Amino acid sequence: MKILLVGDGAREHIIAEKLAADADLYAVMSRKNPAIARLCKKYWIANTTDAAAVAKAVDVVADLVFASPDAVLAAGVTDALVEKGMAAASPLKAAARIEWDKGFMRSLMVRHRIAGLPRHRVVQEDNEAIATIREYGMVAVKPLGLTGGKGVKVSGDHFKNMEEKFAYAQELIAKDGSVLIEEKLIGEEFTLQAFCDGNVLAFMPPVQDHKRAFVGDLGPNTGGMGSYSTGRLLPFMNDVDLEKAQAIMQHVINAMKKEGAPFTGVLYGQFMITADGPKVIEFNSRFGDPEAMNVLALLRTPLPEVFRSMAEGKLLKPEFANQCTVVKYLVPEGYPGKSRADAEVKVDEAALAETGASAYYASVYEKEGNVYTTGSRTFGILGMGGTLAEAEGIAEKGCKCVSGPVWHRHDIGTPELVQKRVEHMKELRK
Repeated sequence: MKILLVGDGAREHIIAEKLAADADLYAVMSRKNPAIARLCKKYWIANTTDAAAVAKAVDVVADLVFASPDAVLAAGVTDALVEKGMAAASPLKAAARIEWDKGFMRSLMVRHRIAGLPRHRVVQEDNEAIATIREYGMVAVKPLGLTGGKGVKVSGDHFKNMEEKFAYAQELIAKDGSVLIEEKLIGEEFTLQAFCDGNVLAFMPPVQDHKRAFVGDLGPNTGGMGSYSTGRLLPFMNDVDLEKAQAIMQHVINAMKKEGAPFTGVLYGQFMITADGPKVIEFNSRFGDPEAMNVLALLRTPLPEVFRSMAEGKLLKPEFANQCTVVKYLVPEGYPGKSRADAEVKVDEAALAETGASAYYASVYEKEGNVYTTGSRTFGILGMGGTLAEAEGIAEKGCKCVSGPVWHRHDIGTPELVQKRVEHMKELRK
């Protein structure tokens, strides 16, 4: 089977690794990811957020296409490749709208009475934004479009007072014409991802991501500093939490089909377990990054077969290993502010193999055989083991096999940080 992958980050690296193990892989990248390039029969460099440019660059008709990053899906790249005669396991632009238009996502939940909806309001006027913020008090202020996971600001984390909330809402209205204001949710976040064929879902193990830049969940939001998974449930979850989240996601798929935009692809639900059960933070129309590394490392069913079953509307149920995973992102000095770009980084492959960890290449580029930083996240380091402590130890050792001006959060996946989550949920459930 010939499979075409569009994308070039660490998320796409592990997708490529899984596809190339059982199919002939082709890829379109905005810049050459050396690790993905090594896995390909052929690759092309093109602007991956320009659907026409991608379609023009590809001179092979693949049996199947999978476009990955959010901006690529929002640009209609899947649509353009389907028009060239390829089957797709990634969503069309109309279905991917559930990610690139947060206002649409919330209104879909309202129209179809989908559970897990927080209080929210989409506003276009400064006065209405101020009134809504005063009414809700503790809020999350969100751009409606794509921001790479960095646009949301929340009371208590990013805002010191009411004036800062007003100013950010007004800034977004001035820039985008509207803003989404929601009540702040108190609880513990988790990610639930599922393969979908337009009708049914096959769920992957839940994952907890860490958006904040610094140890102890401090600092600004990032695209994700790391994540962990522990099998069917995370340590702070129970069966009811999982079942409710799964039901919400199935309801969303049913709603999308009713509205004439059936969803084929990977549906990503980000949830907050509150005292009142799981609430929906957002939906994404692709694998998470870093969460893709956690779940695909555990996948035992060949990914090409899963993707083909999605495209054919006959989803098979994939199998996952019952192990724990930890991902720690290595990022350039200065990240997420003024990051150091164009610095050489090296992976000691032999030492990495001895640790049992895996390295996935993210925002890097290759020049004359050497690898350099771009200013965004550099490598995702994955550890897998029978216990969370074992997986975390492997990931931490793996991080030491990379040299160059990069750093990471040492606390992700550690017993101390996870126990804080467990105790937090115990208090909320009381």
